[in-house]
Amino acid sequence: MKSKRTWLITGVSSGFGRAISLAALENGDTVIGTVRSEADKMAFEALGSGRATGKILDVRDDDAIRRVVAEAAEITGSIDVLVNNAGYCLIGAIEEANLSEIRSQMEVNFFGAVAVLQAVLPYMRKKKSGSIFNITSVSGIASWAGIGYYCASKHALEAVGKTLAQEVAGLGIRVTNVAPGAFRTNFNKAHSLNYTQVEIDDYSYSSGLSRKLIADSAGKEAGNPALAAKAIMIVLEAKEAPLHLLLGSDAIYYAGQQHSAFTAEVSNWMPVSINVNHDDSPYDRHE
Repeated sequence: MKSKRTWLITGVSSGFGRAISLAALENGDTVIGTVRSEADKMAFEALGSGRATGKILDVRDDDAIRRVVAEAAEITGSIDVLVNNAGYCLIGAIEEANLSEIRSQMEVNFFGAVAVLQAVLPYMRKKKSGSIFNITSVSGIASWAGIGYYCASKHALEAVGKTLAQEVAGLGIRVTNVAPGAFRTNFNKAHSLNYTQVEIDDYSYSSGLSRKLIADSAGKEAGNPALAAKAIMIVLEAKEAPLHLLLGSDAIYYAGQQHSAFTAEVSNWMPVSINVNHDDSPYDRHE
């Protein structure tokens, strides 16, 4: 019989966090989930027959993160799985966003996620095992007009996850960046969206269109969060975990489109790119 795991999942009141929590609880595991209110905490704990523990947490509070992680580890003596899920999307063109809005986006989606990683890693290093899932986004791979700072926050988390995987490879810790496409959660509703205070008419075709597309797609997304949670469980049981897990056919399409365009552009401009080397460079010089 397999031993049961202890999960720490940020942002469990809805969406991916809730779906993954339900899958873990159904497996008989223990889940410590972070929420933003007492009502959400009570609702979450009602799911787990004593195996679901809610912790009120703002991921912008470094001290609170360290305290919650320590409390989570004390409940069962370890943290076996971390799901870095909490986040939101700032909608607006690059010029439309003010620095306060941009900093808030990065504080939650990037710095908050990194702070959780740093707080959990000592526990995983101590027992030389653990699985980390960073919920990034296909938008961290393929960027979109109108949500550039959201894309930037997820791209940054992608980079941290890839680097961390190299650093902990010999420590028994596995890292997977999970990049979903559009899923039928509350994400495309007001619950997870913030809008820039400023709207500039010249960007109505780009950021304005993004606002409309996101609003119109709410509730019609192709992805099923319950099936995404099952995918996470498959990775957890796999002998080797992937560094990248795209979720949804749209994620596959847009990531593939992005990589194809990148490869073609690099190839087309290769003579210019490598013609900047010194003559004694070990690499070929092309005229």
